[in-house]
Order: sequence, then C-alpha cells, then structure tokens
Amino acid sequence: MKKIITTTLIVISILLCINQLNAQVPPPPPPDHGSTGNQNGGNAPIGGGLFILIGLGAAYGGKKVFDMKKEKLEE
Repeated sequence: MKKIITTTLIVISILLCINQLNAQVPPPPPPDHGSTGNQNGGNAPIGGGLFILIGLGAAYGGKKVFDMKKEKLEE
C-alpha cells in the first residue's frame, strides 16, 4: 500500500510540473533577416508528444502490474 501511495504522489507531482516545461527561446534573427525573404519558422509544441509518452508509459506499467498480480494468483 505504501508503494502505491508513493508511486501515485510521484505521478501527480510530475503531471503538475508538466505545464512548467517550456522550450528554449530561439536566438534572435540576423540583422538582414526578412530583407532576403526569409521568415521565422513556427515553434513546435512538445506538449502533445509528452502526454502520449506518459500515457504509453502508464499503460505499460499497468500491464506489468496486472501480469504480476495474475502470476501471484496462479501460484
């Protein structure tokens, strides 16, 4: 029970800190930027991929726990 509470608190603290993760600010463009037709590119968000990875990790961990409990019941 203690292990479950600890794991839950760790997951909650990670999820609460996700909104504070920001990409680094890009360097300023060169002085003649724009006069040659170059435009600033868009910034790619990292939030969507991060949530997918966390979800996949949670699903994998849940399957491992389910398999361990199933194995204990078979013994």
